Amino acid sequence: MEQNQLINDQNQLTESENQNQDAQVATAPKIFVTVDTTSHDDFDWSVDKRNVASYNQDTREQMDKVYDSTFKEVSDSELLLGTLVGLTKTDAIVNIGFKSDGLISLNEFRDMQDIKIGDEIEVMVVEKEDKHGHLHLSRKMARAARSWQQIVEFYKTGEVVTGTITSKTKGGLIVDVHGLETFLPGSQIDVKPVTDYDQYVGKTMDFKVVKINEAIRNAVVSHKALIESDIEQQRSAIIGKLEKGQVLEGTVKNVTDFGAFIDLGGVDGLLYITDISWGRINHPSEVLENGQKLNVAVLDYDDEKKRISLGLKQLTPHPWDNFNDEVVEGSKVKGKVVNIEDYGAFLEILPGVEGLVHVSEITWSSQPINAKEFFKMGEEHEALVVSLDKSERKMSLSIKQLSNDPWETIEDKYPVDSRHNGTVKNITPYGVFVELESGIGGMIHISDLSWIKRFNHPGEFTKNGAEIEVMILGIDKENRKLSLGHKQLEEDPWNTFESVFPMGSLHEGHVTKKDDKGATVQLQYGLEAYSPARHLRKEDGSNVTMDETIPFMIIEFDRNDKRIMVSHTRVWEQTKVEEKDAARKAAKADDDNTKKAVKNVQNKVEKPTLGDLGALAAIKAKMKKADDEAEAEG
Repeated sequence: MEQNQLINDQNQLTESENQNQDAQVATAPKIFVTVDTTSHDDFDWSVDKRNVASYNQDTREQMDKVYDSTFKEVSDSELLLGTLVGLTKTDAIVNIGFKSDGLISLNEFRDMQDIKIGDEIEVMVVEKEDKHGHLHLSRKMARAARSWQQIVEFYKTGEVVTGTITSKTKGGLIVDVHGLETFLPGSQIDVKPVTDYDQYVGKTMDFKVVKINEAIRNAVVSHKALIESDIEQQRSAIIGKLEKGQVLEGTVKNVTDFGAFIDLGGVDGLLYITDISWGRINHPSEVLENGQKLNVAVLDYDDEKKRISLGLKQLTPHPWDNFNDEVVEGSKVKGKVVNIEDYGAFLEILPGVEGLVHVSEITWSSQPINAKEFFKMGEEHEALVVSLDKSERKMSLSIKQLSNDPWETIEDKYPVDSRHNGTVKNITPYGVFVELESGIGGMIHISDLSWIKRFNHPGEFTKNGAEIEVMILGIDKENRKLSLGHKQLEEDPWNTFESVFPMGSLHEGHVTKKDDKGATVQLQYGLEAYSPARHLRKEDGSNVTMDETIPFMIIEFDRNDKRIMVSHTRVWEQTKVEEKDAARKAAKADDDNTKKAVKNVQNKVEKPTLGDLGALAAIKAKMKKADDEAEAEG
C-alpha cells in the first residue's frame, strides 16, 4: 500500500507540475539560455531539474526496488516459456517478461505450421545481451536441451522411446528422438545380423536408450534390446510350463557340429548330437536340416540359465530293448566300424547296438596290435559274439576266434631252419618284427641281420612294409613267439675271410665314418673294419680324412666276435723298417765280400811288403767303418 500510495502521489505531483509548466511556457517570453557544459563537482543530481521535488536516499532505493520487481530475472542457458508478440518477414518477436523482447529466426519454426501471435513456446536464453545489446533467444536450442533431459530420463527409467531413422552412417543409423540425433549401431538393429541398412531409413520404430555420454551429449539406442526383452518374456512363459518328458513340436533353427538349435515357438532348445539317434552319426546334418519340423522330448531345463535340453531318439524305444533273440554268445555277427580307440574298435551290429573288439581279440599273434592300423572307419567285419549282457547293453566280439589257433600246429608249417617270406611290421632299436601270416610272426635280432655289416639301428637295413626272407631259428609255443634270422640264409663268410685278410696283409680301404675315437673302414666284399685314432696318422703328420681311400694293414682279426682292426700308420712305418733291413743286408754283404778278399790276399802272399801292409790297413779301415754304420742303424 505504501508503495502504491507513493507512486500515486508522485504521479499527481508530476501532472500538476506539467500543467503549470505548460501554462508558463505559453505566456512567458522566449529566453535563450547558454548551458555551461563544464562539470561541477558540487552538482546535486538528486534534485529535479525543475527544482520542484527531491528524494531522500531511502525513498529512492524503495522506488528502485519497485521498478526492478516489474522485470523477470533470467540467466544464460535457462529454459523459459515465452509469448509470441510479433512477426516479421524473417523473425519472431518473443516476450519472456524481461526488460526487452527477443528475436528468433523463423527458420527455427519450420516444424510448426501456422504460428501466430499469442502462441506460447519454450525458448532458451542464449545471451541476455549480445554485442548489439539485444536479448538472444533460441527455440532450436531449447528443444535440444529439453530432448536431452528427456533422453537422460528415459535412460534412467528404461522407458521405451519412439524415433525416426533419418540417415545411414558408418557402422549404423542416425535416429531422431524428440529432435535429438542418436546413434543406432548395426548390431543393435535386430537379433539377426543386418547387412542392408538402407531399408530402415525413414522408418519410425521403438527404441531403448542403452548408453549416454553427458560430456558430449551423445546417446546410443537399441531396437534389438526390445526384441530380446520380448523374447525373454516369451522364454520365461514357456519355461514356466515345461515338464521333463514333455513332447513339443519345434523347427530346426541352426545345425552345428555339436547338435542343433530347435525353435519351440519363441524359445530355443538344444538337441545334442548324442540325442539325435540311437546309432552313431558323424554330423547332425546327416539327419537334420534347417527349417525341418519335428517332435522332440524335453530332457532337462534350467530356470536360472534358461537352457532347455531336448532329445529326438528318446521318442523311439532303445534298440537293445528290441534286440534280435538270434544273437547269442557264440553266434556270428557282421558290423560296421563306428569308433576306433587304442584298446579296440566298436562294431555297430544294428543302429544303436554296438560290440567291442578288443585288441587282444583281433589276431592270434602275441605281438602288440595297433587297432587304428588294423581297422578303418566304415569298414564291415565279421566277428564272433564272445559275451553278451543285454541288461548292461554290452557285447564283446572277437575276430581271431573265427579261425583256428595256428599256434597249435606251428611246428608243422614253420619248422626250425625252414625258410619263409614275411612282411616287416615294426622296427625297434633292437630288432625287426616280421609277420609271416595273420597271427604268426617273430623278431629278427639286430645281430642276425647281416654277417659282415654292423647296424646302429635296424632301420638302416629295412623299413616297415618291406618284404623280407627269413629263417626260423627257434619256436616259443607257450609265449607264441618265433626267433627269426636273415643272415642265416647264407653261410658264415668269416671262415673264408680269415684266409683273405691275414694279419699284416695290406688292403685298400674307404673311410665311411669318422669321429674322435676312430674310423669305420670298408674293405672289399662289403666287410667293415675299425681303425683307432692313433692308427690314422699319415707319414707327413696329418690324419686320414672322411671318404678317403688309402692302404690299410690288418692288425687284428677276430672270427668269433666278427671284428677286424686296421691301421694306416703301420703301412708307412713297415715300409721304413723294410728299407732299413734292406740297407743292413746290403752292408753285411759288402762286409762279407771284403773279408773274403783279404783272406785270399793273405793266402797268396807269404811276407807282406810295405805296400801290401798299406793296402791291408785301408781294407781294415773300410771294414771298421761299415761295422760302425751297421751298429748305428741297428
